[in-house]
Amino acid sequence: MSSAAVTARRFAPIIILVCGCLAGLLTFGPRSAIGLFQIPMSREFGWSREVFSFSIAIQNLLWGVGQPFAGALADRFGTVRMLWLGAILYAAGLVMMAYATTPGMMTVSAGVLIGFGLSGCSFNLVIGAFGKLLPEQWRGLAFGAGTAAGSLGQFLFPPIGAVLIDSMGWQQTLIIFGITLLAVLPLSLTLATRGTGGPRKEGPSQSIAQALGEAFRHPSYVLLVIGFFTCGFQLAFITAHMPAYMKDVGLPAQVAGWTLAVIGLANAVGSLLAGYLSSRMPKKWILSFIYAARSAAVLFFIMAPPTPTNAILFGVSIGLLWLSTVPPTSSLVAQMFGTRYLAMLYGFAFFSHQLGGFLGVFLGGVLYEQTGSYTIVWWLSIALGIASAAINLPINESPVERPAAQAA
Repeated sequence: MSSAAVTARRFAPIIILVCGCLAGLLTFGPRSAIGLFQIPMSREFGWSREVFSFSIAIQNLLWGVGQPFAGALADRFGTVRMLWLGAILYAAGLVMMAYATTPGMMTVSAGVLIGFGLSGCSFNLVIGAFGKLLPEQWRGLAFGAGTAAGSLGQFLFPPIGAVLIDSMGWQQTLIIFGITLLAVLPLSLTLATRGTGGPRKEGPSQSIAQALGEAFRHPSYVLLVIGFFTCGFQLAFITAHMPAYMKDVGLPAQVAGWTLAVIGLANAVGSLLAGYLSSRMPKKWILSFIYAARSAAVLFFIMAPPTPTNAILFGVSIGLLWLSTVPPTSSLVAQMFGTRYLAMLYGFAFFSHQLGGFLGVFLGGVLYEQTGSYTIVWWLSIALGIASAAINLPINESPVERPAAQAA
C-alpha cells in the first residue's frame, strides 16, 4: 500500500471536510478583498482604473485557463501537490503586488501569479478532493460546505482588509494576506487523493482525452459550461468594481467593505442550501432560478436610491445567490460522468466561468473610462443572467451511457 493511500485513509470524513473548508476559506478570502486595493493603489501611482481592472481581468482569465490543467494534474498526481504549488504562487503574487509600482509589475503579480496560484489552490480543487475521498451520501452537502467556506472567507477578509488598509496601509495588508495563505500547506495534507483508488472506483477506464471527448460531445455538459460564463461575469465585476461604484454614488468605503462581507456571509447560507437541495431536486431548476434571481437583484440595486440600507440589502440578496451555482454545477458533472475526472471536467466549466470573469472586470474598467459610469455593464449582467436561466433548463441530468466494457 502506498504512503499516499495510508495518509488518505488516516483521516475521518469530518476531518477531511473541516480541513478542506478551512483551506477554501483562506484561499478565497484575499481574492474577495482585492477590490479594496483599487482606489489606494490607483491614487498613489496615478493609474486609471483600467490598469487595475486589466490586472484583475488577467487574474480571472488565468485562473480559468489554469483550472482544467490543475484539475487534470490533481486527478493524476494527487491534490496535495497542486495545493502546495498554488498556495506558494498565490502568496508570492500578493507579496509582489505590495511592491508593484508599475502597471507591468501589477499585471505579473495580481494577474499572472495570483491567477495561476488560484487555479492550483482554490475551493475547486478542494471540491474535487471531496468527491474522491468522501462517501457519496456526503457529497452534495460537502460541495455546498466547501463553497460556503469560501464565502465565509469573503465575509471575513474584506472588513479585515479595510481596517488593515486604514491602520497599516495597503502594502502591509497585502503582505499579511500572503503570509496567512501559507496555512493552506499543512491543511492540505488531509486531502491526499493519490493512491486512494477513488478516481478509479467511480469512473470508466478512460484516458484524459477520451474523458474530454465524451464530455464535450454531451450537449448537457456544453450547456452547463456555457451557462457558467454568466456566473463569472457577474461575480468578478461586482468583486472588483463594487467599492469604486459605491464611491462614485457617494457611499463611504466602509459600506463597500461591509456589503462585500455581507455577500460572503449570505453566500455561506446560500451555498449550503444549494448543496442540500442538489441531492433532493433537479439541479437544472436550481441553476435556472439562481441566474434569474440574480438579474432581479441587480435590477433592484441599480434602480433603487444609493443608500447604505439598499447596499446591504443587495449584499444579502446577491450573496444568497453568489456561489450557490457551484454545488449543483459540480454535482451535475459528478452525476453525469463520475468522479474520476471530476476536478478536470469541473475545471473546464470553471474556465468558462473565469472567461466571463475576465470580461466582467475588463469591460467594467474600459467602459467606465469611456462613459464615466458602470451602467452598461450592470445592464449586460442582467441580460446574461436571463440568458443563462434559459440555457440551463434543457439540461439532461442522467448519467452518460457507456459501453459495458468501458464503464466497468
